[in-house]
Amino acid sequence: MAIQSMTGFGRGENENENFTLSVEVKTVNHRFKDIRFKMGNVFNSHEITMKKEIEKHFSRGSFDIYVNYKKTESKREEIELDMDKIKKFVKSIKQMAPTGVALSINPTEFIRADFYKENVDRDDELLALIKPTFSNALEYLMMSRIDEGDQLVEKLKEHQEVFTEYFDKVVDLKGTYQEKVRAKLHKRFETDASGVNIDEPRFLQEVIYYLEKLDIDEEVNRISIHLQKLTSILESSGEIGRQIDFLIQELNRETNTIGSKSGDSDISENIVQMKVQLEKIREQALNLQ
Repeated sequence: MAIQSMTGFGRGENENENFTLSVEVKTVNHRFKDIRFKMGNVFNSHEITMKKEIEKHFSRGSFDIYVNYKKTESKREEIELDMDKIKKFVKSIKQMAPTGVALSINPTEFIRADFYKENVDRDDELLALIKPTFSNALEYLMMSRIDEGDQLVEKLKEHQEVFTEYFDKVVDLKGTYQEKVRAKLHKRFETDASGVNIDEPRFLQEVIYYLEKLDIDEEVNRISIHLQKLTSILESSGEIGRQIDFLIQELNRETNTIGSKSGDSDISENIVQMKVQLEKIREQALNLQ
């Protein structure tokens, strides 16, 4: 299954001799699946079938389905009056009129909907149209969501690439910032503890212990693994939205840990930019199925 966005639109239209029927399906992102129909009661018997069709092809999203119909142009011009109803109406009026009183009936009275001839085949005709029309709408919706999904994946790759650029800078700085910290501690100690007898081995032991607390090798390794996994997901197919959401949480955790451990201003600047890219990935991934 191709990667899909949860944002899309599909439309289908069909007609027969009497009616033109259209189906529009609009979708936006949703944590689960939410389906809403806006259509006439004549189609209620098909609602469950249409829901199952959606569930077969789509796993997540908020779906709004609009079903509309109208008479074809040729039938719209025709006025089909029920002559039996009219005759009964006239007969009843005559019976109510006093004997010898002239009866006057305005023909426009019969334009009311009460006297229209009922189309007994209307429901069957419309129901015959709904299935192929709905299928066409879903087909175009699928194409729309796949196209949008492809574009989102390209955007995610761009943001991942920028994230990786800043991450590589952090990795390069990793080898030098501990030495900076060590030199800073030595200088600070020499300044504040001048004239004090220094136990050099104990001092070095404390420096090593302090630097171990600042070590970011584990975080760097985990970020590298997560980036490989993200690349693999973006090259795959199917439902990837939740997988990306989980990975972004993990990447955020490791990135924040590096930021809290490191007191180096250069590393901190890159961490800020890494977090910006992670937020952009998270926002875009929310739209992926």
